[in-house]
Amino acid sequence: MTRRLVLGGAAVAASAALMFPSLPASAQTAAPAQAQDLAAAAPTPAKVSKKLFGAWVRGDRHAAAKVATPSAVKAVFAYVYRAPDKFAGCSGNVCRFVHTSVNVPGGLDGFAMVVSGSKVTKVYRSRHLTKPSSVAAHLFSAWTRNDRYQGLEVARTGVVNKLFQVKFDPKGVAYTFQGCSKEPKGYSCAYSYEGGAMFMHVRGSKTTGYEVHSISYIAD
Repeated sequence: MTRRLVLGGAAVAASAALMFPSLPASAQTAAPAQAQDLAAAAPTPAKVSKKLFGAWVRGDRHAAAKVATPSAVKAVFAYVYRAPDKFAGCSGNVCRFVHTSVNVPGGLDGFAMVVSGSKVTKVYRSRHLTKPSSVAAHLFSAWTRNDRYQGLEVARTGVVNKLFQVKFDPKGVAYTFQGCSKEPKGYSCAYSYEGGAMFMHVRGSKTTGYEVHSISYIAD
């Protein structure tokens, strides 16, 4: 019967040193060290997003283009509010930069950057929309795409959560935009459908930008 001996990593290295005494000790440890260096140098979503954010703060489009797609660069440089003051971390490959002392429309509160490999491929941002109807259309479009981050650009978190409880069905009932009308504290933008209607209650101003503050439904 042949006996098979299984050695751990340290034991293997020691055995190799005994079998090949002329092999330098540095060569025996070079591979693990190189692997660690490569892991440390590998781009992470946090590192990549911070590079884009820093380039934007400096106004350096050339540096931004090295770590982001053209559409992402265009989006981040279109931001009209002052720079968010807190890095809120990453959830998977989506990294957030948020305001802690400035109120902006929507629940995004700054940026959400989507990272793929070594580049930011998409930037969501708090929007400055000056028409209630534009805000309603933006949120409705986000719902049809099942894109929560797009919704958060113009709507409060509670509104997005409520709207996205039911997934939009392109083969379901048809929605018809009925326009926006004044109400005591802002505007009500309506979408009618067979059997009822959805109302987006919009608040804000042209100066600060509008957002969807709440949402309600009625049945026929």
